[in-house]
Amino acid sequence: MMRFLLRRTLLAIALLAVAGAAQAFAQETVLVTTRVIYPGETVTTDALEEVPLRRQLRNPAAFARAWGQIDGKVARRTLLPGRLIGLSAVRDAYLVETGKPVQVRFVQGVLEISVAGVPLQAGAAGDLVKVRNIDSGVVFTGTVMGDGSIRVSES
Repeated sequence: MMRFLLRRTLLAIALLAVAGAAQAFAQETVLVTTRVIYPGETVTTDALEEVPLRRQLRNPAAFARAWGQIDGKVARRTLLPGRLIGLSAVRDAYLVETGKPVQVRFVQGVLEISVAGVPLQAGAAGDLVKVRNIDSGVVFTGTVMGDGSIRVSES
């Protein structure tokens, strides 16, 4: 009789644990697109939908689960409707474009030198890009800043 009660209690505990895990799993959501988004197109919230996760993911951190993770990003490859969005499938929007003149700044203490330059590659904030000085033709590397300018440090 005691064994029967013990087994029954252990079975009830196991069922509660499984039910609790299933309920926690069912509450997880991911973001999917509602239409086809082509490479180079900006992802906006009107093209996204939050859906409950149907199966457990091997690497949940690799997929978009929060709006801020992909809103305003640019698609690297075609995103299909109803499919999970991998974070590697989107990138930050470029602040500087190849061939479009930008302001290049060298700042050291109170000294600030500013020249016009042409980026030789596109880049988002924080990216290192090659830039050609319009006046001298010298090519150098600088960091793209949040305002779309490029900052050069002493080397």
